[in-house]
Amino acid sequence: MSPVFSHGDLRLYLLNLLDEAPRHGYDIIQALSDRTGGTYTPSAGTVYPRLAKLEEEGLVTKSIDGRKTVYEITAAGRAEVASRAGDLEGIEAGLADSVRLIADEVRGSVREAMKSLRADLAASAREERDSDAPPSPADDSRGRSREQLHRADAIVNDFRGRLRAELRTHVARGRLLETGVIDDLAASLESALKDLRSALGR
Repeated sequence: MSPVFSHGDLRLYLLNLLDEAPRHGYDIIQALSDRTGGTYTPSAGTVYPRLAKLEEEGLVTKSIDGRKTVYEITAAGRAEVASRAGDLEGIEAGLADSVRLIADEVRGSVREAMKSLRADLAASAREERDSDAPPSPADDSRGRSREQLHRADAIVNDFRGRLRAELRTHVARGRLLETGVIDDLAASLESALKDLRSALGR
């Protein structure tokens, strides 16, 4: 079962998507995936039979545009969307919860990256203490610190790139990016920085 759409909700949300603009089948599937943060990507076997049913009910029409079949809402379909505005608000609230899951995943990724970095720093410190190598502690310590700094840069840059790609793709597709999601992200990053300072003994 979909984590967002309960019985009958998908039918209404398909109408809602078509009320925004005519769409072809793949675009509808992609829109559903985008608006649930990737938590729900229906198969063609789920979407097309529902579109066919909506067409039978006179709520949707279809036309051929090259190799694509484009679906468009009818006046009757718009009337149903308007009459069920309250139901749509409830569905949108469920979609917002899905987007918040993305923020939770971001926080988890930051914590894991910081945990890995702290573990590496601690391991380097232990190795330095336990090393039997000839004494040149200052040079050895600086060398290891530089190595870990390069690794930290790589971790942060990789995470930053993936995060920017996720957010830019989301916005480029015309999807809602709530203030709360970014606020949560900022708070998570600030918390991760505090954890790093603590691990560094600052």
